[in-house]
Amino acid sequence: MIKEQIKPAILIFLVLTVITGIIYPIFVTGISKALFPKEVGGSLIYRDGKAVGSSLIGQPFDDPKYLWGRISATSPAQYNASSSSGSNIGPSNPALIDEVKGRIKALQAADPGNKAPIPVDLVTSSASGLDPHISLAAAYYQVSRISKHRGIAESAVKDIIHKNTTGRFLGLIGEPVVNVLKVNLDLDSYKK
Repeated sequence: MIKEQIKPAILIFLVLTVITGIIYPIFVTGISKALFPKEVGGSLIYRDGKAVGSSLIGQPFDDPKYLWGRISATSPAQYNASSSSGSNIGPSNPALIDEVKGRIKALQAADPGNKAPIPVDLVTSSASGLDPHISLAAAYYQVSRISKHRGIAESAVKDIIHKNTTGRFLGLIGEPVVNVLKVNLDLDSYKK
């Protein structure tokens, strides 16, 4: 009686393994590549034929001539895509308060003449720790610093920010965001 049940069970196991483990993934990957080739490839950004990053994963920038992104809470290094996570530190935790104060000091030291309020996304990390975007307010806060360090007009920096801004989804959902890596690449290739 058990032998009669084992043979069909093994056959069903093998058939379902082939269908769900081989045929279905190949089919879905093929359709995805046909419909969304850029996204399936990791939304990589290329310059001079070389991949320099992804539009979906942030990168660390701390040179004053660059647009700075959100703080990354990943470990052991910033923007570690294999360790995506938030800090899980609550708003009343002294460690978070110290981290925010340190980031505020760094922003003020990089641009001492800027007395504008610092946008919250420049002093806090995102839930994933990999966010490649910042708000328009956070980007505009940094315009004067970038302009001074690069020796280009603030209007040129704002134009580059505007070029790399994505609007609200369907014109309604969310807020406009700026891709930090794309702005920095365009700043590097800007001709005075």
